[in-house]
Amino acid sequence: MRLSPSVTVPVLIGIAVCLGNTTHAQQGDGTRVAIATAIVKPDKVAATPERIAAIKAPPGFSVTAFAAGLKNIRVIAVAPDGAIYVSRRDQGDVLMLRDADGDGRADGPPVTVASRAGAHGLAIHDGKLYLATVKEVFVADIRKDGTLAPLKLIIGDLPDAGQHANRTLAFGPDGMLYISAGSTCNDCNENNPENATLLRASPDGKQRSIYASGLRNTIGFGWQPRTGELWGMDNGIDFLGDDEQQEELNKLELGRQYGWPHVYGAGAIYPQSTPVGDIGKQEWKDHSVPMVLGYTGHAAPMQMVFYRGAGFPAEYQGDAFVTMRGSWNRSTPSGYEIVRIRFADGQARSIEPFVTGFLTDGGKTHIARPMGLAVARDGALLMADDANGVLYRIAYTGNDKAGAALPPPPAGPMQQQAQRGSNVPLALTRIQARGGAGLSVHSAAFAPNAMLAAKYSEYQDGVAPPLAWQAVSGARSYAVILEDPDAPQKPFVHWLAWNIPADVTSLAEGLQEQPRLTQPEGVLQGRTTRGSIGYYGPRPPVGDAAHHYHFQVFALDAVLPLGWGADRDQLLQAMQGHVLAKGEIVGRYAQAQPPLK
Repeated sequence: MRLSPSVTVPVLIGIAVCLGNTTHAQQGDGTRVAIATAIVKPDKVAATPERIAAIKAPPGFSVTAFAAGLKNIRVIAVAPDGAIYVSRRDQGDVLMLRDADGDGRADGPPVTVASRAGAHGLAIHDGKLYLATVKEVFVADIRKDGTLAPLKLIIGDLPDAGQHANRTLAFGPDGMLYISAGSTCNDCNENNPENATLLRASPDGKQRSIYASGLRNTIGFGWQPRTGELWGMDNGIDFLGDDEQQEELNKLELGRQYGWPHVYGAGAIYPQSTPVGDIGKQEWKDHSVPMVLGYTGHAAPMQMVFYRGAGFPAEYQGDAFVTMRGSWNRSTPSGYEIVRIRFADGQARSIEPFVTGFLTDGGKTHIARPMGLAVARDGALLMADDANGVLYRIAYTGNDKAGAALPPPPAGPMQQQAQRGSNVPLALTRIQARGGAGLSVHSAAFAPNAMLAAKYSEYQDGVAPPLAWQAVSGARSYAVILEDPDAPQKPFVHWLAWNIPADVTSLAEGLQEQPRLTQPEGVLQGRTTRGSIGYYGPRPPVGDAAHHYHFQVFALDAVLPLGWGADRDQLLQAMQGHVLAKGEIVGRYAQAQPPLK
């Protein structure tokens, strides 16, 4: 078939789909799935006044251009004084705009207030602006005129990016900084446990942990104003067909795993991937939290904001809004809109379109790819279009009375989650051995109370040291718990391993950091205070006196019916009444010099 030179790319791709383009996913468990795929990218056309006027919103709402010609504007953050900051990834900077006269339009040209390659995530907290690039987080004081003091690097080692490089930031009601770190791929077993997660960091960047995992790319997240609970929209897997995978709304909780890459949606099993450690798909599903609600596949959720302003009618208070940037992996385009998530009694009930019309000409063209979203000081919504560079304003101009502004979300739920397992005694003193029997523990790598070699720390290789112990008569399994009582979060859990076979009385250097080991066979590992699974080496603050690392070994009269990924308290509970003997060896570690970058 010969095509006219005037045929556009979307038409070419559409023809390919009509001809029946399919792919097959197959793996060694007998899986065979035929999937129809499509790549359709509507052409971008100018956001003319006529096209902007055709944008649809609920009765009483108006959609206007607050500013235009801003190019690749991405994330929006609004300061308490009303200053509006937008990041531009392609231009590598942050712009500031104002509307001092309150006419719903920017007062003049934007002011460039920061420049960093790949500038993306923004958050404002305690008079400071936080800025994320792919691997870094910077902070700067906001001056009275809205410009910034010099940027200071506080995090420089976020995980390497791949498919999802756009880090986003938000401060929780607990005063901690939350960082979205998307996956490097469509579906894969990540090598860095911080990929495909939501991270939690101290405002100075010195402490960081994994808050939730199994999240392919949760760009948009926020806290429900009435409950203080954390919610996020995750981007679904591509190439599963027009309607799979739906975009996921999840309630995010500390230590929970949300399925990716092996399980998605309400519990569907992804056909191609294979978990490490001989873990079955059903077992992975049993450890995963299903989505709360789903939305049209491939719509591509971006920034999320809970509404607690004073500009919209009361019925909108406590609901969330999410920009949907728009599909490319669907034969009929989806997204290109703002959606509303309705909440009742603090829980999500439905997702529905709120502002539409950015997709034009019957889906052949678009005037915007909705990206950033924020609430302006006057209660209007601001939406950033990273295609045509228009900053839109969605305001209520109807006759219904505006609702009263809601207070900030309560901090209790986040604080309670973070405090679990903190300020407790070491495991060895929390659980009794029958008859008080002792257990001799030693290591070929260090003597009792001696310094650990740097390679066992996270400042260098981060490999587990060799560990050995005496055999105990009647033992059916052994467990290992490594804790640091000198860390700010006391004690910091660095390693959990259990169901070590009864005939195994030593662990080799450098064990795999995965949920289940195949050598020694069947050993399960749990979640550290960092939030990762497997050994996490010493990483005391630079300049601290040497911290003490307690390698505690327990001989048990049972193989524990406890699944991988458990935390220390769950492990101790499962061990209760089964400890025949216990013992420890203590190593020390200090880091005098900052690590080389």
